[in-house]
Amino acid sequence: MKQPITRQMHGFADYSYIPAIAAAPEAVGFTEEKTATTLCRVMSGGILMTSLMTRAEWGAFKLIPFKAHLALDFAVGLFTMSAPWVFNFADNEKARNTFLALGATSVLAASLSQPEEMDELEY
Repeated sequence: MKQPITRQMHGFADYSYIPAIAAAPEAVGFTEEKTATTLCRVMSGGILMTSLMTRAEWGAFKLIPFKAHLALDFAVGLFTMSAPWVFNFADNEKARNTFLALGATSVLAASLSQPEEMDELEY
């Protein structure tokens, strides 16, 4: 049985999002904001781990149900949007706006993805 395109698109988005987050401090120009730069690296690694462990065609280890992956994406998105104030770098316009955009992207991706589970026998 062919899997829904939405889940495949979500996997493609995740694996594209990972290097975008990692490169954001240099690409946008806020490397002087050490906390924001570190958070980008940590979030990039965390998203890589959850993507690799998701029970989907693009997951390598298939441990985390796709619904849980979506919930994590949504929670990380909310965390990312709050990070400039929680970690006190909201005065840095480039870092703040990047985190707001990254967080909104994560929330949107989680909200627009269809959460149905795959048949376990497919693997």
